[in-house]
Amino acid sequence: MSSDSQTTDRGLRSLIARFGVPHLLATTLVLVAGTILLGVAAKATGSGLACEANWPQCDAGPFNLLPANLPSFYEWFHRFVAMFAGFAIVGSAVSAWRSPDIDRRVATLVVLGMVLTPIQVYLGRETVLSYEMEILSLHFWTAILIFAMFVVATALVWKPRLRSAHIPAVLALGLVSLPLHVALSPTDLGLVSDYSPTVQLLQYGVTLSLLASVIVATMVTSWRKQDRPLLGLLAGTTALTLAVTYLGRRAVMTLNPALDQLYLILAGVLLLAFGVVIYRSRQ
Repeated sequence: MSSDSQTTDRGLRSLIARFGVPHLLATTLVLVAGTILLGVAAKATGSGLACEANWPQCDAGPFNLLPANLPSFYEWFHRFVAMFAGFAIVGSAVSAWRSPDIDRRVATLVVLGMVLTPIQVYLGRETVLSYEMEILSLHFWTAILIFAMFVVATALVWKPRLRSAHIPAVLALGLVSLPLHVALSPTDLGLVSDYSPTVQLLQYGVTLSLLASVIVATMVTSWRKQDRPLLGLLAGTTALTLAVTYLGRRAVMTLNPALDQLYLILAGVLLLAFGVVIYRSRQ
């Protein structure tokens, strides 16, 4: 091995030892979530269109550093944070793969996330150049997949610190997030008459909380409790959460009354499911 390679490896190991892969993954997860929410804000305000089909530049002057107006700022800031999220994803993948103490499942997940990142970048480019609903949806769901991968990977590296006592608390986060998700949705039961960019940002924020809560609760239960019925209930709760998330997205995109009704019915069932699994997890 060359001296340059040895120096690079020593530098990487020193960085990992100082901050730790768990902290790096947690930071990356926050950046991924932030990128998703900023993307929602950019879409809600039509900020991608403010760039007039320019990508990666917008109207921000030298080095894209001076947004011309508020819509341009939303799109510029989304791209700015997405760039750092991309760097963090690559850094997490390299660190996890090269760290002998890291579970290979973690390395596999973050490497897959790294592989999806250029696809996501391309889809982001297409949302500006073509702005088609199919592209917007694919861009969103790819981001959700990357987010879910990093939730699982982060939970795996923090496994030694996660206890059975955390399960009800994590599920309580989902229990609180679900009514907020419904209240902020553009349905007849929604508490907001104006589905503004701020409302959309809040709704998608609780969507991420909802997804993360069931993923983490299921993982910790599988590690800390020998309770197969509870795991079965959590599997059903996770499936319901995915269905509610999907239908909530469709309610936003299509404004279909039949889908709205199905969304509200499944949200009610999911609320009961959360209550049951919280009660069972405390036994």
